[in-house]
Amino acid sequence: MFDGLSETALLRIAIGAAAVVLFAVIILTSRRRPGQGQRAAGTRGSRDRQEPTLREILEADAGAGGQEPAVEQGELDLLEKTLAGEPVPDRRPAVAAPGARPGGNFDKIVTLYLAARAGQAFHGPDLVVAAEKAGLVFGHMNVFHRLVDNHPEQGPVFSVANLVKPGSFDMARIQDLRTPGISFFMALPGPLPALDAWDAMLPTAQRMAELLDGVLLDEERNALGRQRIAHIREDLRGYDRKQQKWDLRTTR
Repeated sequence: MFDGLSETALLRIAIGAAAVVLFAVIILTSRRRPGQGQRAAGTRGSRDRQEPTLREILEADAGAGGQEPAVEQGELDLLEKTLAGEPVPDRRPAVAAPGARPGGNFDKIVTLYLAARAGQAFHGPDLVVAAEKAGLVFGHMNVFHRLVDNHPEQGPVFSVANLVKPGSFDMARIQDLRTPGISFFMALPGPLPALDAWDAMLPTAQRMAELLDGVLLDEERNALGRQRIAHIREDLRGYDRKQQKWDLRTTR
């Protein structure tokens, strides 16, 4: 389904850790919505394959790459409690930073990667300039976000994180930052329909790829071609149709 693209060992390790980082960033910005777990189970049923737990992902990643886990033990316990619907301490700041999700859970994540070319790396100052030119704002969780025009309180349309753990950008040390890549991700449902969010994220990723002279990859770290883009758009179109049907049922 995807066209292969060779990468350096460093890039493979960083992107492997990024999957865990993305789940951590999104889950920590979300609040579980009552009944949504039942909805997901009802719509998908047994057709979905069984996904590994966060702990299994971390242990497999650490064993394969020789790296320490991207999430500390305390944070892992917090994430597992959140997924299980157990009460957890509210760590949200009194005033939410730009890009914080106002509430609700998510049931789908769409991800793109922007990787530096072999033997190269993205420099921190260049990333900041490219993000600003692409219309992103720095905010919640110390990552970049695309917000809805005039409605930042609705949360991020999509976000951009560092592929190097912990996934954030330390502006105090941004001059020294070197990273093999960054990740674009959107959690659905979000403030915009899924297809509209994709039509905002893809051009932004393409623009930053042009500015940084990077390589745009899909969620499986393969070159992002036209066929894959068309498949993603069709998938998101179907997601929006299901969302509309669900909204109609819940409003009756």
